[in-house]
Amino acid sequence: MNRDRDLRWAEHPVVIVVAPTGAEVTREHNPAVPYTPEEIAADVAACHAAGAAVAHLHVREADGTPSASAELFKSAVDQIRESCDIVTMVSTGGAMGMTIEERSTGLEARPDMSGIETGSLNFGRDLFPTLPHETEGIAARAAELGIPLEIEAFEIGHIDAALDFARRGVLPAPLRINIVVGCPGALAATSANLIAAVGALPDDATWCVTAIGRHQTRMLTLGLLLGATCVRVGFEDNVFLRKGQLAESNAALVAQIAAIARSVGREPATVAQARELLSLPQAAGVGR
Repeated sequence: MNRDRDLRWAEHPVVIVVAPTGAEVTREHNPAVPYTPEEIAADVAACHAAGAAVAHLHVREADGTPSASAELFKSAVDQIRESCDIVTMVSTGGAMGMTIEERSTGLEARPDMSGIETGSLNFGRDLFPTLPHETEGIAARAAELGIPLEIEAFEIGHIDAALDFARRGVLPAPLRINIVVGCPGALAATSANLIAAVGALPDDATWCVTAIGRHQTRMLTLGLLLGATCVRVGFEDNVFLRKGQLAESNAALVAQIAAIARSVGREPATVAQARELLSLPQAAGVGR
């Protein structure tokens, strides 16, 4: 790990990202999972009040089926912007089985940010493919729309691929990289893996920690101590507040990580601070 980065671990507030819905978790896992744009917007507003500064978004049909509807993305983004000034970020990961075209529809909602994959991965017993030309296509469309990107790195090789895309001008600097640990079939949720992934980052990158399931609190706390720019919570990744206790809401997960952050000397970032840390325009960008 970069020694200078290690010594500066608490120099800035931490951006709390909430991923309220995802594509895999349903109300059978937790009855509080929001599905409709109205539910997602209300949920995100409550998370913003609890300390979240960025919302990472998937959309669902009314019955909870993962959706690629551009209209649903636009409705969710618009309603969130009506309710609070949180930074909106859409996923281009979509759901298993979606084409790359379906995975890209959220860009048309003109969010403040978008996620982007830089490689394929094993996802449980399935393959989740993202080929280089598909990354390039999403990056090109995001550039046309003026949407900053966050790399979703499920493997250290995804960070290496992001660096290569950056060298070729496909991804602009500074890179924003979300290190995801605990996804079955990908980078396991161990302290050694997280530290190794952080060590692979370029010095000017901002970075987030996402951890799946029971690993969430432990890995995010380690991320806070390592100086993570962002930490991510939410039902997309974990539906439990603690062992055996379902979280009553996404806002409860946000409040929990905000309290942990404060306990180690990291204040949750405001939206304005998040935009500065992530090199985003300060304007909300509605109607861009």
